[in-house]
Formats: sequence, structure tokens, C-alpha cells
Amino acid sequence: MKKALLIVLAVLISVAFMTTAFAQEKKVEPKKDAPAAAPAPAPAKAEAKKEAPKVEEFKGVFVSADAKAKTLVAKDDKAEVTFNVNKIAKFAAGDKIVVKYTEKDGKKVASSVKKAPAENKVEPKKDAPAAAPAPAPAPAKK
Repeated sequence: MKKALLIVLAVLISVAFMTTAFAQEKKVEPKKDAPAAAPAPAPAKAEAKKEAPKVEEFKGVFVSADAKAKTLVAKDDKAEVTFNVNKIAKFAAGDKIVVKYTEKDGKKVASSVKKAPAENKVEPKKDAPAAAPAPAPAPAKK
């Protein structure tokens, strides 16, 4: 009886392992007659998936904004630049701003326009005369 149970148990275990072996995905091997060529990338997917536009940053001074045309004009040391914007924030002429934008169809489209953080101008501290260290106390005499 023990031998029969042992044989049945061995058969059940082997069946359990065999089903997982058959369930695995079979690898397709290239035909040996055909030369091994590198798989060509699908051109439709390559063209459809274009590179993400590069986000650039512009630091300058706010000049003007046109709510009707949804444009914002800013300038830096080099040039005056016009950006297309979705939402126009209120800035005063001369405010320092930072514009993050991408170029699309030859136009600069702003993704964010923020007021530039205030520059911390640290003034050098004037050296105050250093206080001389106090003299050490004299040793106690007995």
C-alpha cells in the first residue's frame, strides 16, 4: 500500500511540474535557411513617437503682455522675445521673470512664467575689532 501511494504521489508531482513546463511561452527560432538579419524597427511607430520637445529657460525682464493675443514679451541682455501663453499672470514692467518654454512650429510656447526669486545680495561684514582674550587667572598659592 505504501508503494502504491508513493507511486501515485510521484506521478502527481511530475504532472504538476510538467504543466508549468508546457505553459511557458515557446521561443520562435529563426529558420536556419534564411540569413540572420537584424529585425527592422517598425517605421510607423518610430515616426509616430517623436522626441519630446526640449524645455528651455529664459531669464529676463517683463516688458508687456497682450491678453487678447495671449502673448507675453520679455527681454534680456541679448534680445526681446515674445512667448505664447495660455494664462497671463500680472506682472509690472521691469519685473524679473523666468519663463520655461518649448518651441513648437517656430513659436515659443511658455509652459510656466514665474517671477524670478529675489537675489540675496550679501554685504561683506565690517571686521569688528576682536576682543582680546581675557588673561588666565593666576594660580592659587598655598
